[in-house]
Amino acid sequence: MMKVEYVNPFISAAFNVLEIVLGAKPERGQLAMRPATFTSQQCTIVTGVTGRIQGQILYGMSLVTADRVASGMLGQPIRTFDQLAASAIAELGNMITGNAMSILAEKGYICDITPPSIIRGSNVKISTLSVPALVVPIVFEQGEMEINVCMEERA
Repeated sequence: MMKVEYVNPFISAAFNVLEIVLGAKPERGQLAMRPATFTSQQCTIVTGVTGRIQGQILYGMSLVTADRVASGMLGQPIRTFDQLAASAIAELGNMITGNAMSILAEKGYICDITPPSIIRGSNVKISTLSVPALVVPIVFEQGEMEINVCMEERA
């Protein structure tokens, strides 16, 4: 059973990380439900969560946004989405998920995260548990990021 309380830590963490790392002032879009998890974006960071709650978190963005974010993180312009840019973007996913895990731990949900993977290309289907994803768009100076949270409590 997917609970909204699993989503809020990721929204808070994304806001904190984007403000600290990019000096961005993020705004949250409308929360939506997606029955199956698939990427609608060109660049998606996938991070797994294991522990008391388990599932996957997908951070999707356009390649333009990914390049801008990587440029901001690395302090140098990125013109092509290369290995350096991919590693910066993966680290962003790691930072947000790690931050969210701290918030969840304070609420008694002790979890670990898996190393992030980067998927390039849109409409890539990623099969997750039979849990629908809660999708939160976040808009900031560098572009837009869509956070898909697909988690359930372990039986």
